[in-house]
Amino acid sequence: MGASRTSFAKLQRDRAKKAKAQAKRERRLDRDGPMPEGDGEDEDFVIPEGEEELSAEDLLALVEQLHADFEAKRIDFDEFEERKTELFARLTL
Repeated sequence: MGASRTSFAKLQRDRAKKAKAQAKRERRLDRDGPMPEGDGEDEDFVIPEGEEELSAEDLLALVEQLHADFEAKRIDFDEFEERKTELFARLTL
């Protein structure tokens, strides 16, 4: 059985989510002013792209970092949920 392909509708939803997140990030930067160098929220939290499997240690570290960012209020609830969903989609059973 072949791998299932991503539908066009899913690609559109993903693109819309990314565009919305980018617009939100820009609004936040405009409101708060420029962030100090090296203090970017996306620099620390990077989900590897692609379909390769993450090791259990890597996945756990990313989940811990995600929760720490949310608790420290570096990210809002919507972004927390989006990133959590991305990580859990990578989880293999």
